[in-house]
Amino acid sequence: MYTAICRALGILPGSPAQPQPATVSPPTPVSQVVWTPEVLQILARGNTERGRAKVLEVCVACHGEQGVSVSPDYPNLNGQSGAAIYKQMHDYRTGSRANPLMTGIATALEEPIIADVAAYYAGQPKRNPNPATLGELPAPIVRLVELGDPNRNIPPCAACHRPGSGGPIETPILSEQGHAYLVQQLRMYASGERRNDVYARMRTIAARLTPGEIDGLSRYYSAGFR
Repeated sequence: MYTAICRALGILPGSPAQPQPATVSPPTPVSQVVWTPEVLQILARGNTERGRAKVLEVCVACHGEQGVSVSPDYPNLNGQSGAAIYKQMHDYRTGSRANPLMTGIATALEEPIIADVAAYYAGQPKRNPNPATLGELPAPIVRLVELGDPNRNIPPCAACHRPGSGGPIETPILSEQGHAYLVQQLRMYASGERRNDVYARMRTIAARLTPGEIDGLSRYYSAGFR
């Protein structure tokens, strides 16, 4: 379903089997994560005990011991996809994603340690607050999540971000993510400030969203919906 939707809307599906090529000037940073058997083995060997030790050493001040961030500007990592955490950390290491603090931390960690941290946070429980019901959310926002907007070539968010949807392995789980953080990231994608999305999928989609839709979708996911 995910692949069919992407192709129908002119958005490339899948994850890269090899590094994406550099583009002409101005440079467009893209993720250099390649899901080779070797990389997948590194992820599979992630050790939660070692991961917890490293979290307590370098991650806890911002992301908390259980993955619940101390600030709305930082992402929650509890119950996040281990592959998503690994990809973002790797992108910080290579410069595909820019953040001075995270770049410094990521470049100091070896890939097996990153896999350990990813395994630890992925195993932390979600809070599942669900303070709202679908009936309390604007119908157009629910439609964007479930159906997208074919008239604007916007695929449904659920086609990738709902667990088990068949989206790319690196797709992050958005449920219970902070509202302010989601708004910030969607705005950065829309402006092109953040450019580590594979095949520019999120830049393309976010640029087609209105400010109200960015706010509404962020509220949907921060409320705990999937």
